[in-house]
Amino acid sequence: METRGIEDMFDFRRFPKDAAVLLLLLIYSPVGICLMLMRIFIGVHVFLVSCAIPESFVRRFVVRVMCSVLGMHVRQRNPRSRDKNTKLYVCNHVTEFDHNVINLLTPFNTPQLEGSTGFMCWARGFMEIHSASSQEAIGESLQRYCSTEGAPPLLVFPEEDTTNGRAGLLKFSSWPFSLTESIQPVALRVSRPLLSMSTVESSWLIDLLWTFFAPCTVYHVSWLPPVSRQDGESTQEFANKVQELLAIELGLVSTKITKADKAEHIKRKRHSAPQTTTSATSGSIGLGFMAPSLGSDDRRVAKMAQQVKDVLPHVPINIITRDLAKTNCVDATITNLLESKEEASVGATGTSTFGSSRISSFPSGSSPTIKPAANTFGRSPIDRHLSLQERKEALYKYARRRYIEKHGLELEDSH
Repeated sequence: METRGIEDMFDFRRFPKDAAVLLLLLIYSPVGICLMLMRIFIGVHVFLVSCAIPESFVRRFVVRVMCSVLGMHVRQRNPRSRDKNTKLYVCNHVTEFDHNVINLLTPFNTPQLEGSTGFMCWARGFMEIHSASSQEAIGESLQRYCSTEGAPPLLVFPEEDTTNGRAGLLKFSSWPFSLTESIQPVALRVSRPLLSMSTVESSWLIDLLWTFFAPCTVYHVSWLPPVSRQDGESTQEFANKVQELLAIELGLVSTKITKADKAEHIKRKRHSAPQTTTSATSGSIGLGFMAPSLGSDDRRVAKMAQQVKDVLPHVPINIITRDLAKTNCVDATITNLLESKEEASVGATGTSTFGSSRISSFPSGSSPTIKPAANTFGRSPIDRHLSLQERKEALYKYARRRYIEKHGLELEDSH
C-alpha cells in the first residue's frame, strides 16, 4: 500500500492559508453570517418536516430541496448500480452528516456506535443500539437486523472516524464485513469553497454552523457494483479489498492508519511543546505513524519523560520533554530540573525553600541522609554558594537513588 503522512489526511485549521483566499473569506463574512442566521431558522423547519412526513420518495424529495436551501447539495453517479437487494452499504467518512445526505437518495439506517443516545441520537438520524455492549454483541445484533426480511439496509463507515477526503482512507475495520456476505461500496466526495469541512477537534454542532455559513457544500455520491466475499477469504482481507476499491474510485491512497492512530496524533499535537520547529513538525510528527524509526524515537522520548516524571512528579511533562529534547539523557534532565528549581527558589527568597519543602515531603523510610537548608543566611557570597552546592548535591543524590530503586538498576549502571 502506498502511504502518506497523517498530517495530510486531516484538517487542523478551518481557515485557508492562502492570503488571497483569506481576504476573499473576510469580504464574504457578512454575507455568510446573514446566511447562517437565515439557514438556522430554515433548518428547524427542515427538521420538523422530516419528522412529520413518513419515509417515502415524497419526503426525500421535499427534504432534499429544503437542504439545498441550507447549502447542502447532493449529486449521485451511477444510480442504477444501486442494488435494492443489498443489505449493507459501506462508505468512506468525510463529515458528520454523510448519512443524512446519502439518506436523501435512498432509505437505510445507520447504527450509532458511540456518542449521544436517546433523543439526540434519533434527531441526528442514527439508529440507536446498546453501545455499552461488547463489539461481539453489537455485531450479532446487527447480523440479526440484516437477516430480517423487509428491514431497510444498513449504512456503515468502516473507517470509524472522519478524514478530509483528500489524501487517503483510514484502515477499514473488519467487523462490518462479517455482517453479510455481500456489500455495496459507496464512494463519497465532499467539496466546499473557502473553508475546510471540519477540523479534528470540532463538534458536529460547530460543523453544522459552519456549513450554514459557507456558500455551499456539495456531496458527490458514487454507487459501486456490489462485492461478495470469496471462499476462504477472511473478513479483514475482504475489508482490505473493499478499501482498495474505494480508494481507486476516489483517487486516494489506502493507508494502515487507524482511528486510534488519529486520536494519538491529535493528543501529541495538543501536548507538543510550542518551541517545536517547522521541520520537526512536518517530519517527525507528520510522518510519525508512517516511519517506524520516527515512531520509535517518539516512544523512547515519552518513556524517558515518564521516568523523569516518576522522580520529579511536580514538574510539568512539557518542561521535561523540552529538556529531554536538548539533553537526550534522563540523569542530565533530572540534574537540570533540580538546578533550575533550586536557583529559582534562591533567587526569589534568598534561601532554598525547594530544599526544605521538597525534602520534607519525601518518604522517611527511603530517603537518604540529606543536609537541610541553612538555618541562617550566609554572611558572604562564598558561604551562600557553598550552602547552595551542598543542597543541590544532596537533592541530586536522592533523586538518583530514587530512580535506581524504582527501576531496579544496579548502582554502577546508573551513570
